[in-house]
This record gives sequence, C-alpha cells and structure tokens, in this order.
Amino acid sequence: MATDYDAPRKNEDEGSEDSIEELKSRRTDVGSNAVDEDEAEAAEGFELPGADLSAEELAVEVIPAQDDEFTCSECFLVHHRSQLAAVNDGLPVCSECAESL
Repeated sequence: MATDYDAPRKNEDEGSEDSIEELKSRRTDVGSNAVDEDEAEAAEGFELPGADLSAEELAVEVIPAQDDEFTCSECFLVHHRSQLAAVNDGLPVCSECAESL
C-alpha cells in the first residue's frame, strides 16, 4: 500500500482546536515564565573539567622566521619555502590556500 507523505497528518491529540480567545489569553501569560538570572553568579559555580591551571605560567620561546620560511597572506601561517604555490598581488600564498582561490 502506497503512503502519501505529503498529505497532512491528523493525530488524536489534535482533535480539539483552541479558540482564538484562548490563544490570546495564553499570549498574555508568556511573560510570567521569564527567569532573571545573573550570568556572573551562574558562572561562579561552573568549573571546567581537568586540573586547576590558574597558578601556572606558560613559557614559550619565540623563534624568528627562518630564511627558508614564509608567512602565507591568506591563512597567516608560517610555511616552509617548498609550500609556496603562488604570489597573489605581490604577497606569498601557500599551496593549501592556492587550491581554494
């Protein structure tokens, strides 16, 4: 037996239609369900999983760009010279970004 999936479906619960007056009276009660919650207060009790890293200091050594590296003008990542695909308006573009151009 073929089923017409485009035909409107009727449920037993939909048998009683609300009148316009009942719907209007419900609309005025919508504002009573609003919850006032301070976001800062709610965030105080929220902890991220894992260890407490607030007292840790990060030490990162920054190495200047090498002679055989370039910074892509599209993704701004530093790549080896072998990844240079093209020069777009005088700016270097890596092979990954050149595929999407």
